[in-house]
Amino acid sequence: MEKKNDIIRIALIGPESTAKSSLSEALAKYYNTVWVKEYAREYLSHLKSNYTLIDILNIAKEQLKIEKKELKNANKILFADTELIISKVWCEDVFNVCPEWISQKIIYNKYDLYLLTYPDIPWEADQLRENPNRRIYFYNWYEKELNKINAKYVIIKGEKEERLKNCIASVDILLS
Repeated sequence: MEKKNDIIRIALIGPESTAKSSLSEALAKYYNTVWVKEYAREYLSHLKSNYTLIDILNIAKEQLKIEKKELKNANKILFADTELIISKVWCEDVFNVCPEWISQKIIYNKYDLYLLTYPDIPWEADQLRENPNRRIYFYNWYEKELNKINAKYVIIKGEKEERLKNCIASVDILLS
C-alpha cells in the first residue's frame, strides 16, 4: 500500500445515508487530524440542471485535488469521506461508462484502509440522495470493487456510537 507523505490514508465508502460524513468528521476529531469532505455535495448543491458524466468527472478530479491539499494538514492520518470507487460506480450506474483514468487512479490512489459502511441504519432523505431502495445493491457493488483491488477493508455496522467505536477499533488495529 502506498502512503502519501507518510500519512496513513483511510477512506469511508458505502451507500448513501450510512454515516460516512459524520463518521469521517468524528474520526478526524478523535485522532486530532483532518478529514476530506465529499466535494460532490457542494458541487451538486450549486448545479442548476441535472448532472452529467462531465459533472461526475469534474467532481472526481476536484476531490483528488482537495485531498492532496489536505494531506499537508494531516496529523499522521487523513480520513476521506469519499473516494474514486464511488465515482466509478456512479458513472457506471448512471451512464454505463467510466473513463479508464478513474480505474487507474483507484489502483494508484489506493488507501491504507477502507471503512465500508453497511446500510443497517435508517435512510435519511435530503435533496441530493437518490437511492433509498438500492443501498444494499450499492454496498455489494462497493465491496466487489474493493475485492478487485485487494483492498484492506473493514465492514462497519451498528448504530451511531457502536459504528464509531467499530471504526476506531479498526483504525487502532491498523496503527498498531
